[in-house]
Amino acid sequence: MTNLVHTDGRANEAIRYVFNGLVATGAHFAVLTIGIQVLHIPLAAVANLFAAIVGITVSFLGSRYFVFRGHTRSILVQATSFVGLYAIIALLHAGVLFVLTDMLGIDFRIGFLVATGLQVLVSYLGNRKIVFSK
Repeated sequence: MTNLVHTDGRANEAIRYVFNGLVATGAHFAVLTIGIQVLHIPLAAVANLFAAIVGITVSFLGSRYFVFRGHTRSILVQATSFVGLYAIIALLHAGVLFVLTDMLGIDFRIGFLVATGLQVLVSYLGNRKIVFSK
C-alpha cells in the first residue's frame, strides 16, 4: 500500500509538473513572439533571453507552490539553486535557438519546440533532485 501511495504521489506530481510547465512555456513563448513579431528584436536568441526570464519566474513560483509541495528548504536557498539551474537551461535554450534559427534559418517556432523539449528533461530532473529535494 505504501508503494502504491508513493507511486500515485509521483504521478500527481508529474501531472502538476506538466501543467506548470505548459503555463510557464506559454508565458515564455508569448514573450518570445512579442519580442520577434511586435518589438522586432533582430536575433531570436536575444528575444529568447528576455522570454526565458519570464518563463523561469513563472516556473519557479509554480514549482514551489504547486508542483513540489513537500519541500523543506527556505525560499532563498531554493531560489538560488533554481536560478543557477535555469541560467544553464536558458543558455542551452538560447544556444539551440541560435543554431537552428539564426544560423540554419529554421523557423523560430520549430527551434523553440526542440529547445523546450531539452529544457523539460533537464528542468524536471534538476528541480526534483536539486532545487526542491526533500
